[in-house]
Amino acid sequence: MGGARDTAVELTISEFGRRAGLSHKALRLYDVSGLLAPARVDPVNGFRFYSPTQLERARRISVMRQLGMPLATITEVLAGTDADSLIRLDRWWAAEQATNDARKATLEYLRDRLLRPTSPGLPPRAVLTREVPETKIASIRADADQQSLIGVIISSTMEIRAHLGQAGAELTGGSWVIYHGAVTPESEATVEVCVPFTGLVDPAGQIAIRVEPPHTEAYCTITKDECAYPRIMLAYDLVVDWVRRTGVPTIGAPREIYHPNFPTAAGPDLAVDIAQPIEGQAR
Repeated sequence: MGGARDTAVELTISEFGRRAGLSHKALRLYDVSGLLAPARVDPVNGFRFYSPTQLERARRISVMRQLGMPLATITEVLAGTDADSLIRLDRWWAAEQATNDARKATLEYLRDRLLRPTSPGLPPRAVLTREVPETKIASIRADADQQSLIGVIISSTMEIRAHLGQAGAELTGGSWVIYHGAVTPESEATVEVCVPFTGLVDPAGQIAIRVEPPHTEAYCTITKDECAYPRIMLAYDLVVDWVRRTGVPTIGAPREIYHPNFPTAAGPDLAVDIAQPIEGQAR
């Protein structure tokens, strides 16, 4: 009979969950979140029924949950084509690896402080000043706490560079992160991931295009090893102490400037500048 539903191929929530490797609780959560709605809900008894064609999506969700991926990220990864999903998956995994590397560096810092409590933690170095010209940038603003920060930086940088590449822009340097608030293990703040470029590029989605005005900045340079939390905070202290001693007014938010060699730099290589915009000649 035309238009009749073929219930013979429908799967109950129990059968579907068994075949997909998902519990009733998980399936109900994915329904509420919009990640995986049942093909049909009986209007009388509320029983959920699924189609066998939904098994592939369900299994993908199950695998991504095994990897520890948040539901919001899974939703993003599964949006669009398989090619889009692969790009988003690779970006997430790169961010996860960077976060794990940062956690390891934090552990090594803590072990060093316990083994050598009287060591300075960060060898002394000079705080310098420089003039920064007007710079066109593509940027993404996001809220992050200390645990999610590295992932936000890596994924945002990859997204921006992919957009600039597709638009035919020329990347003119490394990248930097502007801290519009204090990022801590307990609280989030807004950070802005910035990539400089030349060329004509339109904003897209969360990617904004703007011009950084010329300015003077005080900065010190640290190694790739030293940019891990909390050791990096000692570098911020050097710059803040220099600003206080000199009495020069600040004119913007502090930032971490990643050298072009940062992705391939070894631990002892100089790779990051901790910078603070200040009043100076470039205003």
